[in-house]
Amino acid sequence: MTYALIALCCLVFLISPLSGFNPPYGTADTLLAAQAGYFERWGVIPSELWDGSARALLTPLTALFVHGSWLHLLGNMLFLYVFGAMAEERMGHVEFTFFYLGCGYLALVGYAAAHASSDQTLVGASGAISAVLGAFLYLFPRARVTSLFPFLFFLPLRFPAWIVLIFWFVLQWLAVQGAGSGAPAWLIWPMWSASPSASSTPGGVTGVRIE
Repeated sequence: MTYALIALCCLVFLISPLSGFNPPYGTADTLLAAQAGYFERWGVIPSELWDGSARALLTPLTALFVHGSWLHLLGNMLFLYVFGAMAEERMGHVEFTFFYLGCGYLALVGYAAAHASSDQTLVGASGAISAVLGAFLYLFPRARVTSLFPFLFFLPLRFPAWIVLIFWFVLQWLAVQGAGSGAPAWLIWPMWSASPSASSTPGGVTGVRIE
């Protein structure tokens, strides 16, 4: 199911006005209007969430599959790929799916409740993926990550998985502060070196630079 969620998020982005792969929209103003309408239709608008309409109550679900840019999409899907597959293996396919969707829904609703008067549209799977990372740390507390850091001449370094999780939450904090798109960071796609209590399912080894 992890791979199905990744595929669905990628497909939704590819057919959106944000990808650059859809038919041309004419002028820049037309494209911007299409993008704004796309976010308003499928994203969560906190000030409108509490009007009781079925559409508004569905937007925290649809917003999980909407991303604001290629970097937003790739960053989220990278962490979901690395941590989601092992968490799903331990939790079970059905349980993992409900956990992912439920936590993502509640995260968006919770943020909207804390900013009930805001007209800023909320999109993305960051809340759901944060829950997956927390579940991973609970299920595999001793898991370690071996990663290749390109800026260290691809020197392999091994460290606890919770360090990667801290890195994730720092990125989320930067995004909330409005600096996420301009903060250079290396997202490491790790190869697992699991403890005896963890799964031995490997990931890949590469680096993706987010600026």
